[in-house]
Amino acid sequence: MPGIVFFGTESHDEVVDFYVDTIGATVWLEQPDCTILQYDNQLLGFCERETADTEGTITFVVDTKEAVDTLYRRLTHVADGEPTENERYRIYQCFGTDPEGRTIEIQTFLHETEPV
Repeated sequence: MPGIVFFGTESHDEVVDFYVDTIGATVWLEQPDCTILQYDNQLLGFCERETADTEGTITFVVDTKEAVDTLYRRLTHVADGEPTENERYRIYQCFGTDPEGRTIEIQTFLHETEPV
């Protein structure tokens, strides 16, 4: 069963542009004050509100270390540092922030996982 995670935003257009232009998401559905984006099997909704929801981490899972590096190069202006291997979780990852301060993570698993 698919699901959508919604976030309130004070900067709708800037946030949507960031996820489309920088991350590579696509617009899945436009609603009166909400845009729902799709990145692979992930749906994220950004709705114009009086306050922004900025808690939590939005993680984008990609297939390879090279894909993490590619996205990192697009995110250097907002990245917290270069990608690194996380031995505990057996992932390769980097972190950054979106225009409203939400934490974003780009990661790939360094072991086999079940398909989603």
